[in-house]
Amino acid sequence: MTFEQTANNSTHPIIPYGHQWVDEEDIQAVVDVLRSDFLTTGPKVAEFEEAIAEFVGTKEAVAVSSGTAALHAAMYAIGIRPGDEVILSPMTFAATANAVVFQGGTPVFADIEPETLLIDPAQVEVKISQRTKAIIAVDYAGQPCDYDALRSIADNYNLFLVADACHSLGAIYKERNVGTLADLTIFSFHPVKHITTGEGGMVVTDKTQLARQIRLFRNHGINMDFRKREKNKSWFYEMVDLGYNFRLSDIQSALGISQLKKLPGFLKKRREIAKRYNNAFEDIENITPLLVRKQTQSAYHLYVVKSELESLGWPDPNFLKKCAEKVLV
Repeated sequence: MTFEQTANNSTHPIIPYGHQWVDEEDIQAVVDVLRSDFLTTGPKVAEFEEAIAEFVGTKEAVAVSSGTAALHAAMYAIGIRPGDEVILSPMTFAATANAVVFQGGTPVFADIEPETLLIDPAQVEVKISQRTKAIIAVDYAGQPCDYDALRSIADNYNLFLVADACHSLGAIYKERNVGTLADLTIFSFHPVKHITTGEGGMVVTDKTQLARQIRLFRNHGINMDFRKREKNKSWFYEMVDLGYNFRLSDIQSALGISQLKKLPGFLKKRREIAKRYNNAFEDIENITPLLVRKQTQSAYHLYVVKSELESLGWPDPNFLKKCAEKVLV
């Protein structure tokens, strides 16, 4: 890992937040599609969906234009409407709560566990009301939430369990892949994530009817896309519900297929870097990495530490530089 200069030409080096890894194989995969008959709604979309479903171990995967679109489509599929409440973590990106609001629902925040920054199942149960329809678990920084506890709560109260796994593609919970732990699981393929399609997202599930609803929603609420109409030699289609243009293109899907082949290596590298951070921070007083539970393998989208900044002399402008130098020695 190398240093980059800050945008204001500061002399203090920084570790970049993230950077995509795109190689010649990825580029060739995209070029091949550009020379093909389909740039969108073609065969590469289904191929990418099948590859993701096989990787995580689900029956269904539906590609969409972003992680936000995936969250929105999930809320549509489970029927969130005005008056419904959805319990979720406050430790997340704005899109998680916004997706509930897009459907007219109300986000209800349950507190997090201080050691992991993951949603606390006990606090989830406290927040349940007669209007609660679903729980969204957020795998913050790449570590899976306590899905056994959340699944038990969801089943007891007849709620949908949705996993916002935009940070945790490739993570493991008690020998089970993230993607198989909730009714619907959302992934993101933004360039800072584990694999990228430029922009893109995916919903995976074992529930075929929910997958059908999401496919409808991503294509304007129309029940047949262009490729299917061509295959059937028919012009006819129906708009059966209100949807959006949340389609992922074949160009993006080709990049995703190529990137997915490299995911095991990307995960290995992220875990090696996290281990290096753990060792570096071990003897720095008042800096504590997040707890990673036993029987869990984090995908390490982020490496997060906790600290009482005042005791470290914050806002000392040299503090982050010193930490970076410690890690990169």
